[in-house]
Amino acid sequence: MAIEPTNARKSFGDIAPHLAEITDKVLFGDVWENPVLSPRDRSLVTITSLISMYRINEMPFHLKKALENGVTRDEIIETITHLAFYAGWPPAMTALPIVKKVFEEAGV
Repeated sequence: MAIEPTNARKSFGDIAPHLAEITDKVLFGDVWENPVLSPRDRSLVTITSLISMYRINEMPFHLKKALENGVTRDEIIETITHLAFYAGWPPAMTALPIVKKVFEEAGV
């Protein structure tokens, strides 16, 4: 594992060190690094899933990661608009204030 604490180890490594380790090694080390999908595409799939399933705790982290991975502000907003018709209006409306805050913090 890395010398510097990862997000997983900072967030929950003190209480669940094994979960933090497999989050680092398997999720972000193996799954996210598989070249079949680009990081940008993985981010778009991830935020789509999180929004659809009301996973509001994870949304800010992954929205920031999506921006870092090249997903644009307009693409995120269009994703939410599209999801309003496929995942439902409430998940889309729930995501908007979270997205707005992430955009403000990121200066986009």
